[in-house]
Amino acid sequence: MSLMGKIALITGITGQDGYYLSALLLGKGYELHGLVQPLVYDDTHTLAPFLDQITLHRCDLCDGGAITRILNEIKPDEIYNLGAQSHVGMSFDVPEYTTNVNALGTLRLLESLRALKLENTTRFYQASTSEIFGDTPPPQTEHSLFNPRSPYASAKLYAYHLVKNYREAYGFHASNGILFNHESPKRGYDFVTRKVTRAVASIGVGQKECVDLGNLNAIRDWGHAADYVEGMWLMLQQEQADDYILATGEGRSVRELCDVAFSCIGVSLTWIGEGEEEKGIDRLSKQVRVRVDQKLFRPLDVENLRGDPTKAQEKLGWRRKTSFKETITEMVKADQSCLIYDIKRFG
Repeated sequence: MSLMGKIALITGITGQDGYYLSALLLGKGYELHGLVQPLVYDDTHTLAPFLDQITLHRCDLCDGGAITRILNEIKPDEIYNLGAQSHVGMSFDVPEYTTNVNALGTLRLLESLRALKLENTTRFYQASTSEIFGDTPPPQTEHSLFNPRSPYASAKLYAYHLVKNYREAYGFHASNGILFNHESPKRGYDFVTRKVTRAVASIGVGQKECVDLGNLNAIRDWGHAADYVEGMWLMLQQEQADDYILATGEGRSVRELCDVAFSCIGVSLTWIGEGEEEKGIDRLSKQVRVRVDQKLFRPLDVENLRGDPTKAQEKLGWRRKTSFKETITEMVKADQSCLIYDIKRFG
């Protein structure tokens, strides 16, 4: 399907979702623009496969004037607001910055569109998050109670309500995608899935013995980012804007994540102990492979997030295509390949 002539702008384009969304939109014939932070180092290497097909603009979501200037210049048909301080744990350390980017950044984009009178021509996607549900019992739906338990989630909930307000007050075609955890080999190193898969790859070649983790009981609904960006695009193709959950409907604990990841290198874990004393032991070698570190717990944790994607399935025709095991296996293999390359190159 070709959509030649459509112009899209992606904020946070150098992140995991930006990579997969870029690939999707370029494949559909979009003219693609991306916002990247005005950093002293070049962070665009993640877009290397199609960097020559994207026009990049250095702009921080804290800079309303720059946002307005760029939107006026390119007048996009679609905006995908993926830019954020996206690490939940870090948001406790930098709550003001997190709020400035995740909440007020969204406000600046919406207000710029309104000031430029683009609200009737530009469709807007807001990357919301399952974290806004907090400890609301699963499965969470679009009608579940919001109860954010971190500065990250609180800022994202503010942005969620802004999008609804601008849709209802000014007629914006603006949709919230409430995405549950989605992973890939492009996931940042600070996220638990990538932390585990990188550690497993290192353990597999004898460069590491063990991985330290926080709450092993935390349950998340993990999917693949490539599947989820298709849902983002589908939301902006609808006649009416709305809010949708994208999820697998399956909950897995961090402990199960470790089981699957270690199985990729032929290691079967036995779990012994409880709480901070719990350990994951290699059944054959009897070596400790997973330990609990209390310092890695969040001040307020969310125990169980599992989404109900029925609305997106029925109204968008969206389906997840990649299983949890396939996702984690792909990540371990990718980390193994990178590690082997570095060993061959650097010794």
